[in-house]
Amino acid sequence: MSFTWPLDPRDLFVERYPQMTLGLPAGEVDAVRAAVTVMWPDRPGGWVHEWSALAARHAAAGRHREAAQAYGWAKFPSLADGPKRTALARQVEQYVLAAPGFPVEFERRVLAVPHRGGEAAVPVHLMAAPGLPADAPLVLASGGVDSWKTDLHGMWEQLAFALPARLLLFDLPGTGESAHLPMTPHGGDEVIAALVAFARAAGNGKVGHFGISMGGYYSARTGLTGAVDASVVLGGPVERAFAPGRGFAFGMDGIVGNALGFDTAPTRAELDAAFAGFDLRPLLDRDANGPMLVVNGTEDVHVPQDDTLVFEGRRDTRVELIPDTGHCAVSRFGEAMALIAPWLKDTLAA
Repeated sequence: MSFTWPLDPRDLFVERYPQMTLGLPAGEVDAVRAAVTVMWPDRPGGWVHEWSALAARHAAAGRHREAAQAYGWAKFPSLADGPKRTALARQVEQYVLAAPGFPVEFERRVLAVPHRGGEAAVPVHLMAAPGLPADAPLVLASGGVDSWKTDLHGMWEQLAFALPARLLLFDLPGTGESAHLPMTPHGGDEVIAALVAFARAAGNGKVGHFGISMGGYYSARTGLTGAVDASVVLGGPVERAFAPGRGFAFGMDGIVGNALGFDTAPTRAELDAAFAGFDLRPLLDRDANGPMLVVNGTEDVHVPQDDTLVFEGRRDTRVELIPDTGHCAVSRFGEAMALIAPWLKDTLAA
C-alpha cells in the first residue's frame, strides 16, 4: 500500500541539501535542483526523472557508488509509486556493483526472520574493517523512515573503521527493502529480535544497536528492555513526538503515512491512532534498561527536545544535546560520531 501527497520539491532541497552533498558533488546537486520543478510526475523536470538521469550518467561511466547515491535520491522520500520503486531497485543494483571497490569488508545477505506466524525475507548488509576477527561483536544499525541502509553508506564505512565490531545494516519495517513489512511497534520488535538473535550467534555474543531518527525509536526499545548490550539513540522519537495532534515538517506526514502502510493520505486522527501504540512511556517507567547513549541536536524540528532529555537521570545512560544543530545533529555530525563511536567501542568491550 502506498500513496503520493502534495509536496514541493524545493522544500526537500532546503532541508536535505547538506545530506545530498555528502555523497555527490555540489555542482551536480545544484544542477538537479535547478532542473526539478515537480515532485511526482516521471518526466523531464520531475524529481525521479532528473535524479535518475544523473544516476544513469554515473552508471554508464562505471561510477557505481555515485550512481547508487543518485538513485537513492531518485527514490526519496518514499516508495509511494512505481517510479520510486524502480529507482530503489536500480540503487541496489548499482550498490552491489560498487561493493568490490569498498575499502571495508562487505557482504549482502537475505535473512529469513519469523514474522506473524510465518517467515519474512529481510535483506541485510554486513560491514567491517578489513581483517576483523569473526568473533567480534555485532552492531545492528539502521536509518529512519526516509534514509536507509544503502543511502548512509559513507557513515557506515566511517563507523566500521572506528569500531572493533561488525555492522549489521538493515531497513526498518515499512521502509526500503523492508517495505513489504508493516511498521508497527511490535511488528518491528519481532523483526529486530530476530536480527539480534542472528547477531548474537554470528559474533562473540555481544550485540549493540545504533538507530538514527525512527531507527532510534527501535534502538530505544531494545535499550530500554535490555535486549542488547549497548544502545545508541540518535534523534529518536520516544514519547512527545507521538503526542496527539502533533504535526510534522517538510512533508513528513506523507513519508510516515507510507511507512505505516496507509494507501491514502491519513487524516490527523488516523495518524494519532496509529501512533498511540508507539509511545515508550511504559518502558520508560521501568528500570530494565541496558547501557544507553542518547544524542540529538538542540534545534530538531521533528523530535521534541523532551524525547532526549527524558533519559536524563537513568542508570547506565548518557545523554548529549549538541547545540546549534537540528535533527540527528546532521550539520554537526562529526561531533555526534565522536561521541558515539568511542562509547560503543568501550561499552561493547566492558
